[in-house]
Amino acid sequence: MSIDFYWRIPTHGCSSSIRERNSNRGDWSALVPGNQAPGLLNGEPDGTSYLDHMAEIARAAEISGFVGGLLPSFPMTDDPWVISAALARATKAFRFMIAFQPGFLNPVRAARMSASLQRASNGRVVYNIITGGGGPAQRWWGDPFDHDDRYGRTTEFLDVMKGVWKEGPFTHKGRFYEVEDAALPPALAREDLPTIYFSGSSEAALQSAARHADYYLSWLEPFAQLAQKFDAVKARTAELGRGIKCAIRVEVVARRTEEEAWREIEIGFANVKAANRAAFGGQSSDSVGVRRLAGLGVADAQDYRDLIVSPNVWGGFSLLRPGPALGIVGSYENVAARLDELIGLGADSFILAATPHLEEAYRVGEEVLPLLGHQAVQRLEAAE
Repeated sequence: MSIDFYWRIPTHGCSSSIRERNSNRGDWSALVPGNQAPGLLNGEPDGTSYLDHMAEIARAAEISGFVGGLLPSFPMTDDPWVISAALARATKAFRFMIAFQPGFLNPVRAARMSASLQRASNGRVVYNIITGGGGPAQRWWGDPFDHDDRYGRTTEFLDVMKGVWKEGPFTHKGRFYEVEDAALPPALAREDLPTIYFSGSSEAALQSAARHADYYLSWLEPFAQLAQKFDAVKARTAELGRGIKCAIRVEVVARRTEEEAWREIEIGFANVKAANRAAFGGQSSDSVGVRRLAGLGVADAQDYRDLIVSPNVWGGFSLLRPGPALGIVGSYENVAARLDELIGLGADSFILAATPHLEEAYRVGEEVLPLLGHQAVQRLEAAE
């Protein structure tokens, strides 16, 4: 069985290391008055643009064994649709996992736009369907719907988008969308639907994922808890006569030795400011996934070791950058062994990430991925 590995393309800017919270390439905080960094608005000091830097990361990931890259979408990021179209010209087979909230696109337009990008990129479009965590970020988008309604809207969006693409002329009258005899031009309708990765931990999310997702995508959680979630979504999907695969988004710090990796974490934790503890605690989110990890006590930890959840799993990444709390830390063999464990629990695909994205794409691709296939586990057992 082959396992797909994606890398994160930093549409939000790229830090020089996990030790530094502020980015030094493509840093959108440079737009804040009093925080300008020369050269970032019109290009980097070396004469290249941040788009050039993202293209370099995509090429590095492609030649290092990653099948594609996740392009995140948040208020502080570039638009992933636009960036995907640009990066398609810089790579050969690299897939573009476009993160987006369906509620902010018309499903007919999304079908046409996606099919056009499929044709332009030779079928390299992948969806990362996100439905939003509520709170200030959701209000930034101008979205007034509550948690369960957002998932209902997502389900209906995908019903319409797929119907227009593959069943047109398609007519639908629902709570959120109405279309009449909508269809794509024949040349576009022949393109394959994008593979759908779907995120969400709530009951409403699992219902929507079971109906539409090809891959159920979760943040890294304690391994036993993650296995239970995978079993639940597979059972729910089977009730509809479908199958589904599972994927995990994981931050990694991989170094030659375990001691070197934990030293990176120790320095990063020591540089965390008090304000950052509150900023990424998830208090204003209605995301069930965020709440599931709230019990880690991230904001209260006094020592980086307080957040070691299990061997090589650290729960403080949300202090170092926005996003999931848990990630994997250790030697190349440690990281590969933990990934192998997750494969054993049912993971079929991974989105890996580390900073700086360019250098770490090479490191993880060259030093960690070749160890997978349970070889790393066997090596560790032999060493013990």
